[in-house]
Amino acid sequence: MSNLTIIRELSNRYGSNPEFVLAGGGNTSCKDEKYLYVKPSGVALAKVAEEDFVKLEREAVRRCFEMPENLSGAEREALAGRLLNFAVVSTTGRRPSVEAPLHELMPFTFVVHLHPAMVNGLTCGRDGEAVCRELFPEALWLPATDPGFILANAVYQANLAYRERTGHPASVIFLQNHGVFVGADTADEIERVYANIMGKLRARYQAAGIPAELECGELDRKTVNAVAPLLRGWLGDGETPVTVKSLPPFRTARGPLTPDHIVYAKSFALVTDNPTREAIEAFERQNGYKPLVVEVPGKAVFCAGKNAPGANTVALLARDAGRVQRFADAFGGAAYLSDERRGFIENWEAESYRRKVAGGANAVLTGKVAVITGGAQGFGFGIAEELAAAGATVVIADLNFAGAEKAAQTIHASGGTGAVAVNIADEESVAKMVEAVVESFGGIDLFVANAGVLKAGSVKSFEKKDWDFVTSINYTGYFLCVKHVAPVMALQNSACSGWTDIVQVNSKSGLVGSNRNGAYAGGKFGTIGLTQSFALELVADHIKVNSVCPGNFFDGPLWSDPVRGLFVQYLQSGKVPGAKTVADVKVHYEKQIPMHRGCYPADVAKAILYAVMQPYETGQAIPVTGGQVMLN
Repeated sequence: MSNLTIIRELSNRYGSNPEFVLAGGGNTSCKDEKYLYVKPSGVALAKVAEEDFVKLEREAVRRCFEMPENLSGAEREALAGRLLNFAVVSTTGRRPSVEAPLHELMPFTFVVHLHPAMVNGLTCGRDGEAVCRELFPEALWLPATDPGFILANAVYQANLAYRERTGHPASVIFLQNHGVFVGADTADEIERVYANIMGKLRARYQAAGIPAELECGELDRKTVNAVAPLLRGWLGDGETPVTVKSLPPFRTARGPLTPDHIVYAKSFALVTDNPTREAIEAFERQNGYKPLVVEVPGKAVFCAGKNAPGANTVALLARDAGRVQRFADAFGGAAYLSDERRGFIENWEAESYRRKVAGGANAVLTGKVAVITGGAQGFGFGIAEELAAAGATVVIADLNFAGAEKAAQTIHASGGTGAVAVNIADEESVAKMVEAVVESFGGIDLFVANAGVLKAGSVKSFEKKDWDFVTSINYTGYFLCVKHVAPVMALQNSACSGWTDIVQVNSKSGLVGSNRNGAYAGGKFGTIGLTQSFALELVADHIKVNSVCPGNFFDGPLWSDPVRGLFVQYLQSGKVPGAKTVADVKVHYEKQIPMHRGCYPADVAKAILYAVMQPYETGQAIPVTGGQVMLN
């Protein structure tokens, strides 16, 4: 097995374990006689591949430590960056970790640098250095230092002194307020050393009565529902809301502890019993930025990001900072980074690059939270895929919760998804759906009322129970969804100048009658009336309400299910005279469409995007019928 394969496996293993790595934290390397292979900046350890590692010429990297002594810190940092770029011999286009020189300093085949919360309880403790000498007498302790080449140079000097004292290089280096470096010539030794470190620290916390998990209270959902939608607007740019994730209450860190905490969750949280726009503005004046973490003691902790993955990352690091702060109690309490060191990290170009690379590209719906009912399969799932591809955080709401979860997992790579169970004909279920979305994402920017059912049959024989079933979902269900979604949208819009959207997926049967399909068509006609009425009322709350009216989606289960599909129903009900097979029914309907094909989810998604992006359109029924139905 090659060294690259070994370090990739180690990287993936530690990177996938939240006890060792969160978000983009940590870096790894391996080396041979001539080259250093280091994890690139902005690539997570859990996902790094062998081809991602940046190959550097070791001799060129070592030139970083031969710079003139009369250079300033900023000049040294800039020159080191140029020297590192000169040392790169790979063609991946990746940027090596800024700590590559430090990896070169450790003369071991493998180096694994991590930031575990248990380790940082020690490195962020006031008595951390003294306890480190007790627990790990062979380790090198380095006082808090600015990251990058400044750190590498400090380690270089400290390691020279360590060699003179011990006769060998340090294989374990604890960095105050940062993490730990472990070097070894085998993967087994790396794992043995980390297991020893974590075991001793775990025993120390147990002896101090500090639990391994963060102590949290019970989430106050009344506070979540009242505050999260407002925070989306207050913490955004004034027009585009952020995503807000609500966590059970815990004591947030009262200052900056490590570079990761600063980079991903900022140096300080806003702690207040009464979150208001004025409180956020005062925080921004004092700190130079809006908070990403808002703690309402005993009620909730709110974590904000540009999108769902961003909010989740902030939540991870906010909880990690809380854990580190609590662990530090075993070592004399937390020692926060100085204003000077915090300022350096907040303005450090290398960390701006890491955030940029990890953040991904923007898209039309980036940062938007989109809920789609009936999204577990068929038309709804296709629309959900399209909205996710446009950048939205898509929440799939469906009666079939297992199907919703599977659908969400399928499109998760597109930028954040969620799943929630709902029966839209049941008001309590709808209310719980909305509450769940607010808790996870802070609010709703786009609600797609897609769930619907169809039962065809002659008015002369149609059962009332079937009539009630169809209308309870297609008509009443739409009303219930808007009833509970609109207040959330109105609340978040009161804190933001932008617009939110409700889009009902109607049907061409809402524009023209449908033979032997009165329950379905009648409900669809009725919901266009609801759309127009809701639009007139809700425009005052900056909510646009529109319907899109698709033609026939022949490829979905509604039409093509071999047992309950419309092709089968229409064949059995005699709706298509002369049809003897399902294929006959399909050909009959395709011939009615000028475009000579059925409607696709992508066609409907484009209409939904039009309704969202058009600021001057509400109360409309937009046909997507391939010319089969044209408005007068």
